[in-house]
Amino acid sequence: MRRSLATTMMILGAILAPAIALADSDTDRSHPMNFVKDSVITTKVKAKLADDKMRTLVHVSVDTDAQGAVLLSGKTTSQKDADRAVAIARETEGVTSVTSTIVVSKDD
Repeated sequence: MRRSLATTMMILGAILAPAIALADSDTDRSHPMNFVKDSVITTKVKAKLADDKMRTLVHVSVDTDAQGAVLLSGKTTSQKDADRAVAIARETEGVTSVTSTIVVSKDD
C-alpha cells in the first residue's frame, strides 16, 4: 500500500513539475531577493494609497519590477485622484520611476 502511494505521488510530481515551473512568467524576478524587494515596494505604495483614504484609489493596482519601477493601473473618478496616486508612489522609498495607465472614469 505504501509503495503504491509513493509511486503515485512520484508520478504526480513528475507530471506537475513542468507546469509549476512555468506558472510564474515574471522573468525579472530570477532571484528570490528581487521578488521580496518588489513585494516590499508594492506593499508600501498600497499602504500609502490606503492611508490617503480616497475612496477611488481602491480601484488602483500597483506592480513593481526588479529595478523599483512602479506601474499603476486601474480607474479613478478624477484626474486629481490619478495624479495623487502617482505622487504617492513617487514619494515611496525604493521607487525609481512611476508609470501610470490609470483611466479617469466618471461611471463609477
